Parts: sequence; structure tokens; C-alpha cells
Amino acid sequence: MSGLPHSKGHGGRAHGGATPRSAHRRRQNRAMTRSYDLIVIGAGMAGVSAANKCASQGWNVAIVDALPYGGTCALRGCDPKKILRRGAEIIDSARLMRGKGIDDEGLSLNWTDLMKHKHGFTDPVPRNMEGSLAGNGIDTLHGLARFTDKTSIEIDGTPYHATHFLIATGARPRPLEFPGHEHLVDSTDFLDLEILPPRIMFVGGGFISFEFAHISARAGSAPVIVDRGARPLKAFDPDLVELLITRGTGVGIELQRSTTITAIEQTPTGYQVSVERSGQAESREFDLIVHGAGRTPDLSSLDLDAAGVAWDERGVHVAAHLQSTTNPAVYAAGDSANTPGMPLTPVAVFEGKVAASNMLKRITAVPDYAGVPTAVFTIPELARVGMLEQEARDEGIDLDVRYSDTSGWYSNYRIGETTAAAKILIDRSSDRIVGAHLLGPEYGELINFLALAMKLDLTTRQLKSMTTAYPTVGSDLGSML
Repeated sequence: MSGLPHSKGHGGRAHGGATPRSAHRRRQNRAMTRSYDLIVIGAGMAGVSAANKCASQGWNVAIVDALPYGGTCALRGCDPKKILRRGAEIIDSARLMRGKGIDDEGLSLNWTDLMKHKHGFTDPVPRNMEGSLAGNGIDTLHGLARFTDKTSIEIDGTPYHATHFLIATGARPRPLEFPGHEHLVDSTDFLDLEILPPRIMFVGGGFISFEFAHISARAGSAPVIVDRGARPLKAFDPDLVELLITRGTGVGIELQRSTTITAIEQTPTGYQVSVERSGQAESREFDLIVHGAGRTPDLSSLDLDAAGVAWDERGVHVAAHLQSTTNPAVYAAGDSANTPGMPLTPVAVFEGKVAASNMLKRITAVPDYAGVPTAVFTIPELARVGMLEQEARDEGIDLDVRYSDTSGWYSNYRIGETTAAAKILIDRSSDRIVGAHLLGPEYGELINFLALAMKLDLTTRQLKSMTTAYPTVGSDLGSML
């Protein structure tokens, strides 16, 4: 060990005993160890909400993160992404109104200025969040945490003890194994690009690839999405996904389905990507390749085995009330926990709050995942709440599928949008919504009405009795039902 003489005391350690110096050091470390009621590992929205809740009830709380405070959503995901999308929306909206009163000739997206606008939001987040936590009496720690036993961690070598832990470390890009995978950038890198290159490949057919491709296409790039499967965006209604794909093709987004990347090689002018599609080998060059092929819980650095915490690639094994099944001192929330909840920031937040309540009150409350909506913020956006049509049929529900092509409705005619649709799934026996799927401008807001109806167990008759402001997108809901 560094700092210890190489000659003295070595024989004692070789015989399995502890030297007086090492025993003294352990006693000294125990005396110096800071103890807390709760240590939260991960300063994203799940961790912060739990830390604040427990601190408000008088607990001695610390929170730690190796990255700047704020988590993926505020710094590297949802929020900055939607700021960049705003620039793309303006371009698209102007083009839709071409010949309808708007002359968009010469209109372009200035990526550098748009990125500065994004930084105006993201840059203050870590400082403001850490200041807020400290103001609530929470110790804000920095560094890489790892467990040393069931109730202790080290942060860059400094020991800490707690009665309770909440693991809320989020997710990281799923490892890829083809030759040249190291040349990919992740979503964090994309959201910090100083210059947007013209030729971009997005690997994977999920949220990240589609959202970034829709931004890139309006910013002047030629994006290509490569998906191993035949059906991208599997979590969404397949009929609406196909409409979205057609809309994307019209603005220059290329989708390659059933395509497997076999290798990536760097060239003097970019990256040569070799793929296999329909049994045929193909090769193409790109300037940038972005990882959008899924994420996995970011747990590997925590040394959870030292704490006796069972986990796998889906997250920490937790009971329904979010407590570790193998170490009662540990709870987990958000992407870190293996739960039925979708990998969404609002889900992480309410899981963090439920975990905090369970620790504070020593109860076993279970999060309510009913009526949680989700959206992929393409242009236009695609939203969902509840079951897919096939899921509902598989459960034997007497299903009434209410499909509407809303592209010609006033709300979309007004802005020139020609791609929009709604599919509402109703249980005939109860007149209640079991699923809703929307594709169209502002439908990410409209889905919240349907989510609330499901949450409150409203019938469609009750929902249609609502009087809405007119003309608004919300006023279309009655006709969709």
C-alpha cells in the first residue's frame, strides 16, 4: 500500500494477522465515518425528490453523484432535447404553411445559436439544484460511490454509513459488441454538438433515434435510422408508427429496417459502416454515428455484491414497494430499479417519493402505474397511454376501437399538418378507456386528458361531458371518442 514501509510489518500481513498500524487505521476510519439516516446515490429527479422529502421530515440526508447534479432528464435528455426540437418545429411549421401565407424561402436553423439557447437552460441546473438541496439541509457530495458492506459506502475513498440507501443512478447506453462500436457517440454527446454534420446514422429504432433524426432533418442533415427489427418504436401503436415513418420520409429521414451493423471503420473523411440487410452486405459512409439502441441501468460501479444487493441488467431486484429483496437497508427507484414502471422521468419521480414515504413511515406502499402517458417527440409527436390494441385483445377485452384520421380536422388544417390520427380503445362492457394512441401536433398535451380519465376511472360518457375551450386541440377529444 502507498505510504507504508515495504520492509516493516510485511511479515505480519503475510501470516494473515493485522498489524497494529492497520488495526489503528480501521478504528480511526470508523471514528471518522459520517453517518446519515439516508444516503441517496444519484442526483437526478428520483433521487432529489426522495432526498428532499426525507429531509423535510427531519432526517439527516446526504446525496452523491459523480456527475453534475440534475440527472439525465434536465441535463442530457428530455429538457435539452425538447429545446432543440423547438427550432426544428419552427422550420417544419413554416414549411407546412408554404403557399398558405408564409414565405419560408431562406429560413434556416442556426445550430450554434440553438445550442447556446439550450445551454442557457442546462448550464445553471447543477448549481441551482445543489444550492436548493443544501438549503434544505442536505449534504451534497461528489464522487463515485461504491458499497463496502450492507450499510456503508466509500466515495473516492472516504467512508460513509447510513441506515437507509436509495439507489437512483439512472441508465447508460446499452453496450454494443460489433467491431468499431467505440466510434459511436451517445445522446449526451449529440446534445452538445457544436456543429451538426450532414451525414448522420442513428443506431436503433427507439425514442432517441427518432427524436434526434426529426431534429436533424429540419436542421439540414440527412439522417438514417438503422433498426435490427422490422418494427421500430415497438412501444407505440404500429398503425400510427407507420404514418409517422411516412411523414419522416417526406422530410428526408431514411429508415433501414431488419438491418444489422457488422462493422464500423474510421476513414479520412468519416466512418464506413458495414451492414447486412435482407441477406445482402452493404457499406456507406457517415460523419457521425449516434447510439440510440437502448439503455441499461447504470449500476456496475456500485459494487452491489459487497452490500448483498441482488441485481441484473434490468435493475436492482426490489419488492413491489421498492425495497431490495436481499438487503432491507437499500431501496431503488427509476431506471435503477427492476419495476413494472416505464423508463420515464415522471415514473422515476413518483417511485422516489414512494420509496421515501416507505422508509419514513416503515410501510410498504406500492407505486400506482395506472394511467401513465408517454410520448416520442418527433414532428408531429406520437403519444400513448394504457394498452396497445393487441395487448387488449390478448386479455380478452370486448374492445371497441375508435380510429379517427384527424389530418383534415380544423386543428390540423389550420397549421397545414397533413399527418394526424387517433386510436382510442374502449372496453364495451364498462365504457372505460383501456388504451389511447395519438399522432399529431400538440397531442402530447392531449394524451394527458386521456391519462387522467384512466387514472380516475372515468367513462367516455363522463369525459365527453367536459366543456372545452374552442377552438383548441383539446376540443377535438369529444369527436375522437
